[in-house]
Amino acid sequence: MYVDLGCGRHKHRQFYGIDRIQLPGVDLVCDLNHGIPLPDNSVEFVMASRSLPYLHDFVFILSEIYRICRHQAILCVLAPYAHHFRHASNPYLKQKWDEYTPRYVTPHFTQPPGSPTCPPIPGYALEQIPYDFRLLRMERFYEPPYSTEWYEQEELDVLQYVQPNVVSEIMYHFLVVKKELTSTEWLRLCKQTLMEPIWAPELRLNPAPVSEPEVMPQDFLAKPSKKTSSPPRKKNR
Repeated sequence: MYVDLGCGRHKHRQFYGIDRIQLPGVDLVCDLNHGIPLPDNSVEFVMASRSLPYLHDFVFILSEIYRICRHQAILCVLAPYAHHFRHASNPYLKQKWDEYTPRYVTPHFTQPPGSPTCPPIPGYALEQIPYDFRLLRMERFYEPPYSTEWYEQEELDVLQYVQPNVVSEIMYHFLVVKKELTSTEWLRLCKQTLMEPIWAPELRLNPAPVSEPEVMPQDFLAKPSKKTSSPPRKKNR
């Protein structure tokens, strides 16, 4: 079973759509703040595109996702990036997602090859984490004019740590681990092609922002807004 949590008006194809209000394509209407009414170990893939940060209790919803997922199910999360003024001022966002987040969702974190670095969290009590979501892949989506067309990746890595508004959104693919997992299995899964949100290809193109129809907060979708950016800086040749 493939589930799209907080699908709104844009349910992913071949997914079972769950949302708070009845919209075209929504298969089940429920408030995710109160749980996910699906059986234990029944889901192979969870798509959570611009939805989880709007829920009230981070630990509760991840515990619910962990409960309904099978061993080696995939959780894909697309979230507003924490260090952006547009998201920081959004009163409907309850959680902040960035490079540190994957450290808080597993007691056995390992850095995936080829993904941006998830910095250590000194002194964090790993044994208190009630679920095990192992990061397979993480990707940052940049605001115009920041892109690899104008900047080296090393420059972008520094910029996003020293100033806000460089990264717009961040995407994660997590592996649900409920049984013993070898490092060989984990590495193989890191390299496989995984489904992703319908927005991802366009976000990689780094397009100029456009106005879209207003989306109500109860749809669990981030409302885009216009923004102004400075001209791009060309690489030194």
